[in-house]
Amino acid sequence: MLLFRFEHQRLKHAGPQALLYNVRDSYWPVAGRNLARKIVHECVTCRRFRGKTLTPIMGNLPKDRITPSFPFLRCGVDYAGPVLILNRKGRGAKLIKGYICLFVCFVTRAVHLELVSDLSTDAYLLALKRFISRRGKPSDIYSDNGRNFVGLMTEFTKFISTCSADIVEYATTQNINFKFIPPYSPHFGGLWEAGVKSCKHHLLRSLGNSHLTFEELTTLLSQIEAILNSRPLSPMSSDPSDFEPLSPGHFLIGRPVTAPAVADYIDTPTLNLNRYQRIEKTRQHFWARWVREYISEMLIRTKWKTKKPDLKPNTLVVLKQDNIPPLKWSFGRILYTVPGKDGVSRTAVIKTASGIVRRSFSTICPCRTQHWKRVLPRRGHVGAVI
Repeated sequence: MLLFRFEHQRLKHAGPQALLYNVRDSYWPVAGRNLARKIVHECVTCRRFRGKTLTPIMGNLPKDRITPSFPFLRCGVDYAGPVLILNRKGRGAKLIKGYICLFVCFVTRAVHLELVSDLSTDAYLLALKRFISRRGKPSDIYSDNGRNFVGLMTEFTKFISTCSADIVEYATTQNINFKFIPPYSPHFGGLWEAGVKSCKHHLLRSLGNSHLTFEELTTLLSQIEAILNSRPLSPMSSDPSDFEPLSPGHFLIGRPVTAPAVADYIDTPTLNLNRYQRIEKTRQHFWARWVREYISEMLIRTKWKTKKPDLKPNTLVVLKQDNIPPLKWSFGRILYTVPGKDGVSRTAVIKTASGIVRRSFSTICPCRTQHWKRVLPRRGHVGAVI
């Protein structure tokens, strides 16, 4: 076993097959294949690189995403960028950094894009005010907490850490609930991450190597916003007599910011309604199709279909981090898990050397100890020297 460990380290942590091949150059170990697998499996360095995170069963859709409401009443916000902007037209123009602030509706998946000039509290609040003026005041805004951005980790972390108090204070005065997702868990905000990806898809292909001024780029983002809001929410039918598929634009056109509550006209004959009631019936018809076509499609689970055992308190784990190598990942012990509304835990509170943190299961690698049976060598079963 000592020989296999030495060769495993000398060969820079080679796999079982390569390890056994090199040992057999000088020795013929009995049951060498099993011993090589055991050495590689028990190697601490190799196990840290092979660490697998937990994948709990796919949860139900949040209540905020399946409850009919006005567009952008409950939404998520994210930043994309930086993008390079010309400070003026003509020769001698300089390039400055700009950022795209994206708002996405939880119910209709409608997208609203705002171009901001810098990462500051004032720029963010001005973008939020423009959004409220055009789309109406939201009741809940979900956001990253600044630790999910990998490419611009330093800038975004500094922005959120210095401006979060002012942002939350403004949202509180406006009766808006501002909520953050767990750290290092961008998949908790998959809705706005997908929106950023779609926005970049059109933006990069439209711009190419050219640079635009602030007004020109704002116009381009408005056109991209219109394209994103024209995408179908449900699969399109091949039958020409079927309804046109719903899109976010169906829910954005014709809705006043302060629309009053109205009666349900779905089952009322159209001939018995006046013009205003017919418009309301058309809007309610969109919501009925939204429940029948879009929500039924979203309820299908494509992966993570099985329920797995929960993490127990005092379990030793490794915390996966994207910005540092695996050998520098920190250890911790589970204090307790946080169950969701469906009773399935997807986040845990962990005690580390630097303090108590909260992480999602997708960044936790349990350190399960494999108990090997101790096999004593029998007489005559000694490796023969060649």
